[in-house]
Amino acid sequence: MRSFAIAALLGALAQTAAVPGLVVAAALLVALMAALAYARSRSRDPGLTTELALFATFLVGVLSVRSPLLGAACGTVLAVLLAARTQLHRFATQWLSQRELHDGLMLAALALVLLPLVPDTALPWLGGMRARPLGALVLLILVLQAAGHVALRLLGARFGLAASGFFGGFVSSTATIATFGARARAGEAPPAMAAAAGALSGCATWLQLLVLAAALSRPALAWLWLPALCGMVTTFAVALAWLAGRDAGGDREADSPLLAERGALRLREAVLVAVLLAGVALVVGQAQRLFGTSGVLVSTSLAALGDAHAPIASLLSLFAAGRLDAATLLAGAVLAVGTNTITRLVTAAVTGGRAYALRVGTALLAGLGAAVAAAASLAA
Repeated sequence: MRSFAIAALLGALAQTAAVPGLVVAAALLVALMAALAYARSRSRDPGLTTELALFATFLVGVLSVRSPLLGAACGTVLAVLLAARTQLHRFATQWLSQRELHDGLMLAALALVLLPLVPDTALPWLGGMRARPLGALVLLILVLQAAGHVALRLLGARFGLAASGFFGGFVSSTATIATFGARARAGEAPPAMAAAAGALSGCATWLQLLVLAAALSRPALAWLWLPALCGMVTTFAVALAWLAGRDAGGDREADSPLLAERGALRLREAVLVAVLLAGVALVVGQAQRLFGTSGVLVSTSLAALGDAHAPIASLLSLFAAGRLDAATLLAGAVLAVGTNTITRLVTAAVTGGRAYALRVGTALLAGLGAAVAAAASLAA
């Protein structure tokens, strides 16, 4: 602790003196102190944490003279990191796998390097959609994939599978429902637990509607937040009832293939979602230009049979460009989710059987009914 205090004091004094080269000389002195401490260490694996922290403390001292508030904040963060270094070391060496570390670095590179380079200009051939929000959406999907991966590892069988279903809905609710339906039919997961996980992917559909609105057209949130919230809460309540049921099989061990080790990020799926959004935006934009509002609603319904997010994104782009009114946006968004619900119900019946489809369908239709009621109250 005495060395850290000396390093901070040297940094502050060197900066206060305002003598050219004094800060550099003091920095070299602190680096020499760190090197001597490292050389005299008797540990077989001494590491460089203490030595780097010593030099960082010197920099905090220099910064504190120029900006006391920022220096205090950096000093606090440094102290917290040093206090938690044992837990952080255990997390990095025992809990975090090599593949997960690679995924984390890739996520940081996408967020800090690639995304700022994406142009933020509107693309007329995509109905006014901008490239950077599309890139931000890909990044957000990857973050949600990582969150689902962490939840799957931390929460165990019952809640881990439920979390996996919820986060899987951000990529494809239909695919998630099909996956859990196949596992329920094969006996790899209790039917009620699989149905709860599949239904929770419907919650992700409503939440992603809000995410799309925030990314592509924030004024649209004033019209969409209430229907989306009602749909999400209602779907969640029904799914929670299936999850808490006696036949959910919560005492079963979590040796399901869903809990097998895998990468946290699936970049190809996230990019495919963005490509699909762009393609549907092109189709819906052309339909609106040629056929007006009726063309928008028809093309939205057809596109939503495959995926609800893509036509909603195109509607939001048209609304942001001033080519669509709020009533049509609201009707189109609810219509897209409703049409896609038909696809999900058929998928649940084919993959998981009657009992699975009945549970999943109850949750999805209850959420859709609540959203329609909320949208009707806004339109009235």
